[in-house]
Amino acid sequence: MTERAGRTLVLLRHAKSAWPDVPDHERPLAGRGRRDAPVMGRWLRTAGHVPDRVLCSTARRARETWQLAQPALGASPPVSFEDQVYGASPAQLLELVRQAPRAAKTLLVVGHDPGIPELAFMLAGDAAPGSGAVPRATVDRMKAKFPTAAVAVLELTGNWDQLAPDGARLTGFVTPREVSDDGPGRS
Repeated sequence: MTERAGRTLVLLRHAKSAWPDVPDHERPLAGRGRRDAPVMGRWLRTAGHVPDRVLCSTARRARETWQLAQPALGASPPVSFEDQVYGASPAQLLELVRQAPRAAKTLLVVGHDPGIPELAFMLAGDAAPGSGAVPRATVDRMKAKFPTAAVAVLELTGNWDQLAPDGARLTGFVTPREVSDDGPGRS
């Protein structure tokens, strides 16, 4: 019998990084990134997207994003810091997601541009509205710009190992500006 449980994949692009004279992998967060990461953690909690498993890039800016977002979640899910997330293509990220434990119902991946946005596009396909999907304008906005610390939320049925291109429904796309106290409003 095949399990038909609903699953949520949350894709978080790392927060804004600084550009000091260090190797790319070691770039820290900038001030804005340190402010945005906890804002997005709070949004995940209030929106009901608290992960029970996390895959995070080993890059310093991604690790710092997770470390600042996590306390705002009100939970401490197991986290795997994965070298493969750094510089991963959407297909490589999809393969990592497919390896998530079956028990995980909500998986958060903290990664980079272009892998994270392109994985969202790959999984959501044309993301036609309906049955909980976001409006077409939200899809278009996500495709136009997926800024630092932005979050895409995708819903799927079945197990992680069954996830395929066009196999999820985009149910949310939020940027720090939309949810911060000084932004234009909540989404």
